[in-house]
Amino acid sequence: MSPTAEVPKIAPEILARYEPVIGLEVHAQLDTITKLFCACSTKFGAAPNANTCPVCLGLPGALPVLNKRALDLAMRASLALRCTIQPRSRFARKNYFYPDLPKGYQISMYELPLATSGAIEIEWNGESKRIGVTRLHMEDDAGKSLHEGFPDSDLWSYIDFNRCGMPLIEIVSEPDLRSPAEAYAYLNTLKQILEYTQVSDCNMEEGSLRCDANVSVRLRGAERFGTKAEVKNLNSFRYLQHALEYEIERQIGVLEAGGGIAQETRLWNVAGGRTEPMRSKEFAHDYRYFPDPDLLPVTISEAAIAETRAGMPELPDARRARFLRDYGITPYDSGVLTATRSLADYFEAAVQAGAPAKPAANWISVELLRLLNDASAEISDCPVPAAGMAELLRKVEAGEITAASGKKVFAKMFASRKSAAEIIAAEGLAQITDADAIEKIARAVVAKSPDNVAKFRSGSEGVFKFFVGQVMRETRGQANPQLVNDVLKRVLAES
Repeated sequence: MSPTAEVPKIAPEILARYEPVIGLEVHAQLDTITKLFCACSTKFGAAPNANTCPVCLGLPGALPVLNKRALDLAMRASLALRCTIQPRSRFARKNYFYPDLPKGYQISMYELPLATSGAIEIEWNGESKRIGVTRLHMEDDAGKSLHEGFPDSDLWSYIDFNRCGMPLIEIVSEPDLRSPAEAYAYLNTLKQILEYTQVSDCNMEEGSLRCDANVSVRLRGAERFGTKAEVKNLNSFRYLQHALEYEIERQIGVLEAGGGIAQETRLWNVAGGRTEPMRSKEFAHDYRYFPDPDLLPVTISEAAIAETRAGMPELPDARRARFLRDYGITPYDSGVLTATRSLADYFEAAVQAGAPAKPAANWISVELLRLLNDASAEISDCPVPAAGMAELLRKVEAGEITAASGKKVFAKMFASRKSAAEIIAAEGLAQITDADAIEKIARAVVAKSPDNVAKFRSGSEGVFKFFVGQVMRETRGQANPQLVNDVLKRVLAES
């Protein structure tokens, strides 16, 4: 947390008397080419107000038409979250005023959401915990207000309507989370599911995934929930965790001082490291919801649900289990490799190209991810194709080059985009497997170190590693390690 944060000072023993109760409302932008109710582009980074039309600007006489692709993705997300897709749902108008809401209302779902009663399994403290999903519904997004000037000069506000009409799903969890760390794990798992199913790119920097948190505290053992506050402006996992930590302590501090918690919406002040009041909490009747007269109810048949289910990709949990079963890799490597769908695809492509599974898992988890991290690159930008990784690993496993040389070759492959064979030939890195050549070097090394030979004869086995290191240095690490060991044992025995 920011060192400037005014964190309430609550003694650990007082904190332990209270239990946080947390629920998350996550907005994910659906990965469509066009907006929810019009043909405007969803491409990020366009000039302000370039991707707009009479429909998303709410001009008189413009009529919305539901994007079928958006509905398909929302159904896919519903099934991935084990929700029940309702046969009939309906769009409503959520009325409120804000400068970046040109229609004066947001098109959302209220009484009849698309899907209900789902769940996500999160890994927490080495165990699986079920977090309920109350509902999933569709809605369009508002625009974006930009402010500049304050406090150094007059405040100027600008409005970019490009986001108006962007297709969103809102996923509302049950209040089943009991700590900021659990909330972090839930959000991370949800993000992974949405990425695997290609429902959303979940790019938080571009606003494709946003989160609001409802948080309250109660004495441990109490059944009744405390009064909740909603915390907004949580556009990163780290901010989510820090905001919840602060808000929990703030509420406990208020209660311990004899005060009451106001039901309100609060903002996370990133610079200050604290939550701040924004407005008193609204209730549903404040929005004057009513069915949107321009949109028909959404009717979904069992056949449509079955078709969506048949086209579902393999989900992260299932893929992790299959990697353990089919490839015999460690649970840790399985978790790393399935962290993203693209990384898991890369691993499987390498194995299909002939790479041994266990070495491939190790090299990808360690060497490849390290180079990608150093280059601030994603796996989609990897300059070494999966087939190239497989070629290198086949050479290492066959003894054509040593593992140490293989790492050098891989780094050069990453930097130059050349193949393993090209680099090995150009650098002269092929492994030395000529026993006579290794023996000649070994005898020279032994002859230079009579003191160490004497130590070896007196029973000092540790000095053997010294001789191995010297031979490997003389061969620039290219000698076959097992052959070096065998030859040195014979030469030392004869000395």
